[in-house]
Amino acid sequence: MENEDILVYRLGASCDLADIEEQKYYIGKVQGFANFGMFVQLNDRIKGLVHKSNIKAEHKERDTILVKVRQIRPNGNIDLEEVQIQVYQVQNIEKKSTTVRIVDLGTKIGKTVAIEGEVAQIKQTSGPTIFTIVDESGTQNVAAFIEAGVRAYPEIELNDIVKVIGEVMKRNNQLQIEADAITKLSADDAIQVRVRIEKALDIRSEPEDIPLLVKSEVLEHLRPEMKKVAKIIRKAIFTAQPIIIRHHADADGICSAVAIEQAVVSLIKESGADFDADYYLFKRAPSKAPFYEIEDITRDLDFSLKDHVRFGQKMPLVVLTDNGSTEEDEPSYKIASVYDIPFVVIDHHHPDKTIDKYLVAHVNPYHVGGDFGITAGMLGTEVARLINPKVEPIIRHLPAVAGVGDRSEAPERALYLALVRDQYSEDICKYIALALDYEQFWLRFNDGREIIKEILNISGNSARHTKLVALLVEGANAMIEDQLSACMPHVVTRELKNGAKLFLLDVEIHAHKFTFPPPGKTSGEVHDRLCKEYEGSPVVTIGFGPDFAVLRSRGVLMNIPRMVRELHVEIPGGGISGGGHLVVGSIKFVEGMRDTVLEALINKISEAQVQK
Repeated sequence: MENEDILVYRLGASCDLADIEEQKYYIGKVQGFANFGMFVQLNDRIKGLVHKSNIKAEHKERDTILVKVRQIRPNGNIDLEEVQIQVYQVQNIEKKSTTVRIVDLGTKIGKTVAIEGEVAQIKQTSGPTIFTIVDESGTQNVAAFIEAGVRAYPEIELNDIVKVIGEVMKRNNQLQIEADAITKLSADDAIQVRVRIEKALDIRSEPEDIPLLVKSEVLEHLRPEMKKVAKIIRKAIFTAQPIIIRHHADADGICSAVAIEQAVVSLIKESGADFDADYYLFKRAPSKAPFYEIEDITRDLDFSLKDHVRFGQKMPLVVLTDNGSTEEDEPSYKIASVYDIPFVVIDHHHPDKTIDKYLVAHVNPYHVGGDFGITAGMLGTEVARLINPKVEPIIRHLPAVAGVGDRSEAPERALYLALVRDQYSEDICKYIALALDYEQFWLRFNDGREIIKEILNISGNSARHTKLVALLVEGANAMIEDQLSACMPHVVTRELKNGAKLFLLDVEIHAHKFTFPPPGKTSGEVHDRLCKEYEGSPVVTIGFGPDFAVLRSRGVLMNIPRMVRELHVEIPGGGISGGGHLVVGSIKFVEGMRDTVLEALINKISEAQVQK
């Protein structure tokens, strides 16, 4: 026998008793010993006994051994004989399992199936290793167990294309495959499967072609880019890629982000992910500034890298809304580019041309002849409807809230208000916007997911929503009144050569600190009051501190981002940065240059045209 070329079979993990034949040779592993012989595993499911009279050599547990099947008894017991063969060929035996699509697993409970797909996540628990597999039709968790807390199939890595064979089970009312085998496909097979998945996902991710909520030429021109953003977000959901949405922490930014949040979370749940997947695959985070600060990217990277290492998650898609369009965002983009993090932006700040090279998509009204009057909340809601049209009933009022909250004067504001006037009057929308600003101030960097949903009447308890908004508005107005009573007597008035009235307020020494309203909103409230007092006149208000100034304008056609860039060049040593909209924005500088910077800024404002 030593000189013969003999076939020796290796059983795959999914093989069972029906795959074994008497008088054939198999590769096994020693499992343990008894007085009457030695137990040998042919795979994790099947073991037999080598009687002590048929043992040819000394062995220890887990030794590889060659055996011949002498007999398969009627009760399923297998009698084995050790063989010693010097020359042989190994042939793998895999149980033939029909490859099924993940979407069809619900009809296969209790059956052994095969699926093919991409590994989207590998999470080690205190028990099994959980592999998240994505194919062209859905997402499925696969549990593989060696022993508690030990990584199963360590050769399988994130983004591999694999074949999984296992039994379809139901755990905690959710489908799960108990893996018998997970194998990495060959390069050629993997390419075929990847192409098939990509092609199907491309079709599946395409948004439904639905009409806008309102008739708007600007929004109509933006529709292709909005569909592009929606498709990118849908594909991220279908491939189990985490999504982080960053937004400016005011009513407009919150409305935009929450609209997208509702669409994303509902689609994550619909796509068959874990019951808590919307918490580890989605994160909404407010940004204090109206741009993506270094602090923001640092937090997002820390969050993502930890989850990448601990839970085997992909690096995220980052969605920026009500920020992301200006040169101030660039330093953060550069840091993120080291990790190849993709960005999409939904914004209405005046965009800088240098930014788009960092983005995979960018919705901005300035790109199609519009301006900041089309608010981020309007844009975000329309994108959310494209991501998942089913959420429209609970978010259709958010553009109206965003429009009044951001003081939009665009015709779209009136159209969105008219859309929901039967349930949300303009005053109610203003109250909701103020409640959002007030609550977010106390939330700081927290998203306040559930309480924000209550304020926006998304949770479904309208009575509680009404009561909560009324209390928050009462608190906000009391604090605004207290702040204005303290600072209005200290407003300094100047007449500019272009006929505009300029009002200056030092919010550092003439306003309450570290409370609501903060300096930016305080300046806005002062500006609103002065605009009413000087109805029909061009008005500019500057609220300033030691190293910053906040600008508000009515009737003066200035360009704050351009003014900031010019001052940066014209005043060496000023440390000048900033931006915003054309007539609403902020500027930073070094404290020692404050007077110089403010006077230069005022000179530029005095040279701007005023509306007749």
